[in-house]
Amino acid sequence: MPTTIKAALKKWEEASGKKSSEAKEIKLIGVYPPIEKMEGPLHILVNCEKLSLSTNLITQIQNLQVLKNLRVLSLGRNLIKSLQGIEGAAETLEQLWISYNQIDKLKPIRNLVKLHTLYMAHNTVREWREFEHLAELPSLEDLVFIGNPLEEEATMNGNYNQQVAKRLLLLKKLDGYPIIREDEDQDAEDQGAAISDDESDGEDQHTQDLLKSIPSVNI
Repeated sequence: MPTTIKAALKKWEEASGKKSSEAKEIKLIGVYPPIEKMEGPLHILVNCEKLSLSTNLITQIQNLQVLKNLRVLSLGRNLIKSLQGIEGAAETLEQLWISYNQIDKLKPIRNLVKLHTLYMAHNTVREWREFEHLAELPSLEDLVFIGNPLEEEATMNGNYNQQVAKRLLLLKKLDGYPIIREDEDQDAEDQGAAISDDESDGEDQHTQDLLKSIPSVNI
């Protein structure tokens, strides 16, 4: 029989010595038996800013609208197939960690106006038209997307970074690395060329000054 949110919160309070209604961070990770549903007294978590429910057997995202201060949500390693329900945290959520699930559609995520960090490695996104919903996120800067079929195919074709960069113009980090855009590469090349020219000019001037310092010899 699965563990309910109510029972999991009771165990968390006993283990931590804190009241869940006052806590800013709640960790219900790898509960045994696993949590299967995001139901129950979530509404009492009035101060919760970070909620971790990873490594359970949750299949649906539910009831986030009652978490008025939620900024970070961790749902990695569950059985979630849809982002439907994530819009319940549209006004507050800044980070979503949802790797190792079965998500292939991204449309609901476009409502998260404050989301700047999205970790969704090893899901099942296969099409660029789904990926492009991420371009509607006005604050997204950090994305982990490795392990999706779309990433694997694009990496095999040798154009993964370029394809992401041209679609997500505000993105700063991809799969843990700073994102480099083609215009930045060109700027770096131009800057390097300018430095080389300056060094060359300096060498020429140094040579001329050195020649001037050598006294002429009458033969």
